Amino acid sequence: MGAVSLLPLEASSYRQHDLHRSQRIWTETNCYVDVWVEVLHALGLEPLAACAFALAGDFEGDQWTFFKFPPEDLREIFGIRVFEMNPWHSLLSHVQEQLGSGRLVTLEVDAWYLPDVAGVSYRIDHPKTTIVPNLVDAREKRLGYFHNASYFELDGDDFEGIFRIGNTDPQVLAPYMESIRLDRLVHLPSDELVARSIVTLARQLDEMPDDNPVLRFRQRVDEDLDWLRSAGMEGFHRWAFGTFRQCGASAEVGGAYLEWLAQSSASFDDELKRSAGKLYEVAQACKSLEFQMARLAHGRKVDINPLFDRMAEYWSDVREALRRYVQ
Repeated sequence: MGAVSLLPLEASSYRQHDLHRSQRIWTETNCYVDVWVEVLHALGLEPLAACAFALAGDFEGDQWTFFKFPPEDLREIFGIRVFEMNPWHSLLSHVQEQLGSGRLVTLEVDAWYLPDVAGVSYRIDHPKTTIVPNLVDAREKRLGYFHNASYFELDGDDFEGIFRIGNTDPQVLAPYMESIRLDRLVHLPSDELVARSIVTLARQLDEMPDDNPVLRFRQRVDEDLDWLRSAGMEGFHRWAFGTFRQCGASAEVGGAYLEWLAQSSASFDDELKRSAGKLYEVAQACKSLEFQMARLAHGRKVDINPLFDRMAEYWSDVREALRRYVQ
């Protein structure tokens, strides 16, 4: 099979969504949220309309919620249906089949082969990450794909590595894959888009914890200090990604969602705008706390209580404001 593609994109001219182009506190969130932001954007949709899920984060005991676009919200707002796949055949064959049928796929891959993360993981480390292929040319060994905050291309040995060509080790687990069905895709007028988004907001508010997760987060930080002092910088960065980055990035995405909702609603809502501002403050506090924790892990004295107190207060304020809004 020759080249197969779905969207007419060029990596050199691709323009990212504002969430990735504007001056952000957290330039990236996690691989799954970031890649979906760009896929929705490339489909001509507004990803912020489906971002109410970012408000439902919790502290899970050893990490902040790894937040993701829920399939039911994508279906509710855009008509996009997402199904887990069974990768029984070669990965290349599956991707070619889906693209040829008018579907995209999410594909879990080894970042060792992704040149867009040069200096971080490319040919350095083997973290798993999620991409969405859009163009596959098996003859030229060329792949166009969404990853993190943009759209990229790779070729040659990286193409073979991504699709595990020649790797027949039976002990290597098959990657997680999803089929993205677009046959019921809808582009809604603004008023209906807002109405459907508010439905998902009400559903996500039901998922918010009844207590304040920031307080539990603060307690666990104290418990992790001894481990952090012996974990080294690599251990610290893994810990910080699962805690401060997920908490801060979800707060920033949640703030951007509320800002979009305030501006898109028929009557501009000042309380939504204020809540968005408080979530941006939480995002910034998490960024500052990450730096302070690095100092604390190296035995230096810092006072993290004021920032945690502010985060807990703002989280509670936003929850109460949103419950009033959806009543």
